[in-house]
Amino acid sequence: MDRYIGLDAHASSCTVATVGPSGRRLHSQVVETNAGALIRVLRGIPGTRHLCLEEGTHASWLYEVLSPHVEEIVVAAVSKSRGPKSDKLDAFGLAEQLRIGAIKRKVYKKRGEFGELRHQAKAYTLLVSDSVRVQNRIKSLFRSRGVAVAGKSVFSVAEREAWLRKLPSTARSLAELLMQEQDGLLELRRKAEKAMLAEARRHRAWRLVKSCPGLGEIRTAQLLPIVVTPYRFKNKRSFWAYCGLGIVMRSSSDWVRTQSGEWVKAPIQQTRGLNRNSNRTLKGIFKGAATTVIGQAKDEPLYRHYLRLLDGGTKPNLAKLTLARQVASIMLAVWRNEEVYDPARVGQAV
Repeated sequence: MDRYIGLDAHASSCTVATVGPSGRRLHSQVVETNAGALIRVLRGIPGTRHLCLEEGTHASWLYEVLSPHVEEIVVAAVSKSRGPKSDKLDAFGLAEQLRIGAIKRKVYKKRGEFGELRHQAKAYTLLVSDSVRVQNRIKSLFRSRGVAVAGKSVFSVAEREAWLRKLPSTARSLAELLMQEQDGLLELRRKAEKAMLAEARRHRAWRLVKSCPGLGEIRTAQLLPIVVTPYRFKNKRSFWAYCGLGIVMRSSSDWVRTQSGEWVKAPIQQTRGLNRNSNRTLKGIFKGAATTVIGQAKDEPLYRHYLRLLDGGTKPNLAKLTLARQVASIMLAVWRNEEVYDPARVGQAV
């Protein structure tokens, strides 16, 4: 008999809840966030076990250690919950959604595939975010003292003393501390990048995908553990939607007052926009790749296509979005065909 299990995970404890095939709540308990303890609980649940948990800090680890002990495991994208909230209710909610097939946004995981690269890429991405945060604080400090800051020269070690002299003495010590923090983060970032690329080079897919226009070594290393395999996407449009590059129509309307004073529903307004339920990291990667093509790859066929779009009256931001979608399509084709990117065949992929 089928058993549907919801798991709400936290740093020190997990709540496990089970429902039957009819939806009846059978059991719930709190377990230490420990592989052995969780496996023992799962083994104690009779029948065919189907497990659901939300994407989060522990999701990849839980997927890895619990997969051998269940018939099915689903990682759901984090959703905004309404109404009363508790770990127990969340766990039962996940179990029930799995039972009725209501989980629309799933996070793809695969045991053993790009596992180490996933950890290395996450470490690198966090350090990039931290270094950008500190750099923004440095610029904010200068601007708050009336010093105009543009470009990246304020972060240069060679020009540091000249920049510090522009600040009043009361602000220099804080600026020096922030700059020292920046130096430390940049050194850690270089080490993380080196480790990430060393791991990425072990995978044939990395050598193929990095040949795509605008992606390069670092972006490819970041996207591989997210995509995992190109075959899980039905077509390029489903991949665009996953990356937040899909165009959707949104409807909106409001109540308006007529001349007689009566409130009526206004006609529905249709607007075009990008789909919101997506992987933000992939969206940033492909939009960044498009920026690279525009700025650095003037001999690339995609760049010439971008210019034709502009000449035809397409707005620059929409032309750039089109370029990002084309890079995503090329990446899928290169990975599926297991052939490095050939500019002469670019039209076939897009």
